[in-house]
Amino acid sequence: MKKFIESISNVWKIEELKNRILITLGLLLVYRFGAHVTLPGIDATQLTGLAGQTKNGLGSILDMFTGGAFSKASVFALGIMPYISASIVVQLMGIAIPYLQKLQSDGESGRKKINQITRWLTIVITLVQGPTYIYNLYRTLPSSAFILGFNSFEFLFSSVVILVTGTIFAMWLGEKITDKGIGNGISLLIMVGILARLPQAFIQEFTTRVTNNNGGPMLLVVEIIIWLLVIISCVLLVMAVRKIPVQYARRTTSGDFEQDMMGGNRQWIPLKLNASGVMPIIFAQAIMFIPATVAGFSKSDASQSIVGAFSNMFGFWYNFLFATLIVVFTFFYTAITVPTNKMSDDLKRSGGFIPGIRPGVETSDYLDKVMSLITFPGSLFLALIAVFPAIVVSLMDVQQSWAMFFGGTSLIIMVGVAIDTIQQINSYLLNKHYDGLMKSGKNRKAVA
Repeated sequence: MKKFIESISNVWKIEELKNRILITLGLLLVYRFGAHVTLPGIDATQLTGLAGQTKNGLGSILDMFTGGAFSKASVFALGIMPYISASIVVQLMGIAIPYLQKLQSDGESGRKKINQITRWLTIVITLVQGPTYIYNLYRTLPSSAFILGFNSFEFLFSSVVILVTGTIFAMWLGEKITDKGIGNGISLLIMVGILARLPQAFIQEFTTRVTNNNGGPMLLVVEIIIWLLVIISCVLLVMAVRKIPVQYARRTTSGDFEQDMMGGNRQWIPLKLNASGVMPIIFAQAIMFIPATVAGFSKSDASQSIVGAFSNMFGFWYNFLFATLIVVFTFFYTAITVPTNKMSDDLKRSGGFIPGIRPGVETSDYLDKVMSLITFPGSLFLALIAVFPAIVVSLMDVQQSWAMFFGGTSLIIMVGVAIDTIQQINSYLLNKHYDGLMKSGKNRKAVA
């Protein structure tokens, strides 16, 4: 603990790192402030119906990713999610469209063009989601909540423009955090939005358990212990890798000839247990909106039962299909993001080889086989974490808002972003010859 405190104090001794952290905190504060600014023309005192819509079920997920801005009819009500959707679409289109494939291989210039395409696609998606959100306000809020008049064109036009601007501004904040601050800006905006609901969720659970005498403080302590164990499991899932040994030929020069000495440098290819990250959960979550939406167009009893089954995110059939989709999408996303053929070719060109495996096709097949073997347990573990909130609700009668932090997209995002940010801070400390945050060691003096 003492070394950890010393490492924290060393952070403020590095001027560049200190400035980056302060810039990051300042921009995050601006984002959180904007989440509480209600759209012009809406009476902020009459948002009870919208808050009730996002208290439980799928609406709570949307509200969580926007840090409560969705339920407050804020200028940031759509949050950064249109940008995330655009990034996913561009990434998937890069598999089939040759132009995007060429941009991906063009280095920095190609990356800038892809970012520009993503920004324009974000605006298009926001222009679709903006009117949809306003229509939801019309259905949810009383007519007296609209100061400019119910269904007025002035309110509709100005609100859509403000929602688009809010998303673009949030996107700009995320990019500035990435460039001038510390960590991945877009991911930090999502994480801060999720964390913003944590205190309120815990207070509600505390009130239910202790004040209302529903289980008492001991059960609350058990819940906290289980929560910490789930966090540890998520850390293991994010950090776990399978190391594939790689051996390189060591070249030595003697006189007028070169001699290849096999058995030179040994390195590793780290294949992650969960190479797809949180993307399978996001894909599966998007698909889970479809059954209830399609069935909602019909008024038959069968359709209404489907709507009821797939609108309850803590129900059995919802989570069964959700877990199945996560396993399928984990294999799919890993297959398109882990290019084993390219890894094999790069290894061959650099003079490396896996001991016992021939370079070329055999190496590619071997890497593909290993990825398949480790992706299966990784996908099952990811699916288990994703549906764990439903398990704690059914077994321990946990409040749904508090249960959301026991797994799912929110917890994995928080763990992944926290680890990535700490690793970046760690690199600054180690470059300045300080002890890092993630590993203890002998303290070293900073280089002047």
